[in-house]
Amino acid sequence: MTAIARRKLLAALAGAAAWPIAASAQQAERMRRIGVLMNRAADDPRGQHELAAFQKALQQLGWSNGGNLRIDTRWGQNDVDRNRRYAAELIALAPHAVLASGTQSVAALQHASRTLPIVFVAVSDPVGAPLVDTLARPRGNATGFMTFEYRLSGKWLELLKEIAPGVRRTAVLRDAANPAGVAQFVAIGAAAQSLKVEIHPIDIRDAGEIENAVAAFAHSPDGGLIVTPSASVWVHHDLIIALAARYKLPAVYSSRDEVTTHSGLISYGPDIVDQYRRAAGYVDRILKGEKPADLPVQAPTKYELVINLKTAKALALNVPPSLLARADEVIE
Repeated sequence: MTAIARRKLLAALAGAAAWPIAASAQQAERMRRIGVLMNRAADDPRGQHELAAFQKALQQLGWSNGGNLRIDTRWGQNDVDRNRRYAAELIALAPHAVLASGTQSVAALQHASRTLPIVFVAVSDPVGAPLVDTLARPRGNATGFMTFEYRLSGKWLELLKEIAPGVRRTAVLRDAANPAGVAQFVAIGAAAQSLKVEIHPIDIRDAGEIENAVAAFAHSPDGGLIVTPSASVWVHHDLIIALAARYKLPAVYSSRDEVTTHSGLISYGPDIVDQYRRAAGYVDRILKGEKPADLPVQAPTKYELVINLKTAKALALNVPPSLLARADEVIE
């Protein structure tokens, strides 16, 4: 073998040996890491469905968990202490971004870091919380998808009157410490004037207070309930639904789960699963270099109306055909 041939062979062997190293370095460069802080329990089927929708949307955008992406998930269960602990854990893993569901989750993450990019879903009032400066220009380290425009709150009262025309008094269950709860009550009050319905706030604090307040409200006839969304309300949702059934109070909820799973009467609210799909798009953009401060907070684009006919029958209500025709799902 000539000297020239020998040099070519050695160069080729050296290049071949470098291929695995270069490939490994390239793969490491492509790998991204994101955290997920959910506001549900790990064994909650809804949370699993929401997370699966998020991961599927990421996959459609070219991100594969275990391939070019690693996802670390924690389940906060709407518990303040648990959220803070898990927020610290996720930040310690140095993710490139975090998906957070619910106001408590985002607040816990921002308490621990004001630089980590956060994409949120299922937040009622991101400005009032305050998680962002404005919807159009968040300016901080968080952006995402809010659950409600306040004008929707009047729709709950309209639907309650439509399914139960005899309602003349409505108790509004809300978290008075939540800015969204206050704003929602104002919007419901505006609708109540035109519908000629009295509204009565019931502030959510503990189970005993809820039970006493609903029982006192139910002493007078022609009553109904509006159950506004918040972490505090969700903690007591089983009790609230049971009280509505016990006192024969027609009730409207913001989440389809109260109707499909827990036998509530009627719900109208945003498609939360759709928000998880859309959140994947924001995470993708952040992983590719964009900043949360430049991505506007978005309102829901899809709403769902769900009616439980079995519960309507138990309340001796005849659901108007026009209302049934508009429903996205009817529980027989």
